Amino acid sequence: MSKLLKAAYCSVFLLILMMPLFIVFGVSMNAKKVLFFPPRGVSSKWYSELFLNPQWYEPLITSLAVAVLTGLLALSVALPVAYLLWRYGVFYARALFALGLLPFAFPPVITAMGMLLLWVSTGHTGQIENVVIGHAVFLLALPLTMISLGFESISKEVLEAAETMGANRAQVFRTVVLPIITPFLVSSFAFVFVLSMNEFVISFFVGQSRIVTLPVQIFSSLRGGYSPTIASASVLFIMLSFIAFGLIGIFGNLPKLLGAYERQS
Repeated sequence: MSKLLKAAYCSVFLLILMMPLFIVFGVSMNAKKVLFFPPRGVSSKWYSELFLNPQWYEPLITSLAVAVLTGLLALSVALPVAYLLWRYGVFYARALFALGLLPFAFPPVITAMGMLLLWVSTGHTGQIENVVIGHAVFLLALPLTMISLGFESISKEVLEAAETMGANRAQVFRTVVLPIITPFLVSSFAFVFVLSMNEFVISFFVGQSRIVTLPVQIFSSLRGGYSPTIASASVLFIMLSFIAFGLIGIFGNLPKLLGAYERQS
């Protein structure tokens, strides 16, 4: 009986979680330009509009570009900081690590306002690099934490054995350390990519209506008029998230990413 209750509870819980996704998908299949559920007629034309209408296609490409650049920038900052902290424990690495965690502890509107004031004071507003830097600053805590977990899972004895065999520090990093932390790097990039794709507040503030990402376009369309294309864009976000996190779950070793690793004795 207890197993039956557990199965029923999990089924109801999953149904509640999935119901909004089903509704959004149903709305995206409306044949007419209405936001109705159940859909009035069935058509997939609103998905093609995402790629054929410049009003939607350009923000989509902008979001993809911002997300990729944000992931690369965040990794390029997090990797050396996490490595220096793990390998040498220098004080400035600890300071940089703590500093990198701070923006994620505050609401994104705080980061957005600070970045906006920074770019306005320098006269460099409405540029795509502003949005990329804003996203990277806000999301830097994720790769910092995940890459640090990867480094902490490496046994120091393995490094000493490699050095005993004659490898210098660069060779040890390239042949021993890097292969071990690669899943953490890929997973960090995937997390930052997905969250950057969905980030609205920083994009809205820092973009200054010149750099329009897909979340900003969805918000603008909701204000200007309803269209099932909004739901189609939402379904696209959902699919990207499922694919990214699914790949992490299959190849990224989620227990290790969540900190459940065992130190080798």
